[in-house]
Amino acid sequence: MEQFIVALLVGIAFVAFAAAVVYSGMRLKDDVPDEDREFLDPLPKVLRLLWPLIRLVDYHVCRLIPAKMLAGPAESLRLSGLLYLMSPTQFIALCMISLTMFILVAAIVLSAADLFEWWWMIAVAALGYVYPRIWLKDSLKKRQKLIIKALPTYLDFLTMSVEAGLNMAGAISQAVAKGPAGPLKNEFAFVLRDLRSGLTRADALRRMDERVKVPQVSSFISAVIQAERMGASLGGTFRVQADQRRIERFQLAEKLAMEAPVKLIFPLVAFIFPVTFLVILFPIAVKFMQSGVKF
Repeated sequence: MEQFIVALLVGIAFVAFAAAVVYSGMRLKDDVPDEDREFLDPLPKVLRLLWPLIRLVDYHVCRLIPAKMLAGPAESLRLSGLLYLMSPTQFIALCMISLTMFILVAAIVLSAADLFEWWWMIAVAALGYVYPRIWLKDSLKKRQKLIIKALPTYLDFLTMSVEAGLNMAGAISQAVAKGPAGPLKNEFAFVLRDLRSGLTRADALRRMDERVKVPQVSSFISAVIQAERMGASLGGTFRVQADQRRIERFQLAEKLAMEAPVKLIFPLVAFIFPVTFLVILFPIAVKFMQSGVKF
């Protein structure tokens, strides 16, 4: 009878604790203000599922983080083109949630496999915290590749527009209207917006350079600013830059093609060669065993 009463009290205490946690979570969620994402980028599917939890952690925890600690994530988000997807504090909240989820999953899996070790948990926690940063770095590399790939095409549009008699703003407007979609199109749209707001061409292009920080774009912007100062033809400058960017693209493709055999050495040695030797030597070993020869 006493055991039943103790079990009943433990059950009631657990239910009360769970109810308190749920109630506290609902109260904390109600305190989070609504978010207007009308002018923000759409969320990916995974982030869409985690977004209520991210906003909860962001509002109650991450808003207390000093501004100096947010400078690095803000710069990475800006260069990756994700600053219109989430704020720096929301990115820190994503890192915290990723860390917690990795720890919980690892604890459940390792406990079920009877392999629970603290050093495993520390390694998994570090991976969970770093994983969003790896995703951010991959997004940055992908964006830079798209910009480098589209740059010669946009330079051709600018060349044709300027040689047809348009000014810089008109040429950029035509390039934005006719050019392929991508991050470079958005950047030129920002340049066009800056020009229409009253900035000089040099300042608008420098702001684009600060947003992108791609060597090819920096070289193009420096050449345009120098040509404007010296009074040189913009059409000729654009044409030379377009040819140079295409040459660099072909050189990069040749470099990657030459690196491919070197990168294939490890997979060949680690995976292909052992399987090949196994297929060749297994029938020979079976014949020796059938003939009574011992190894």
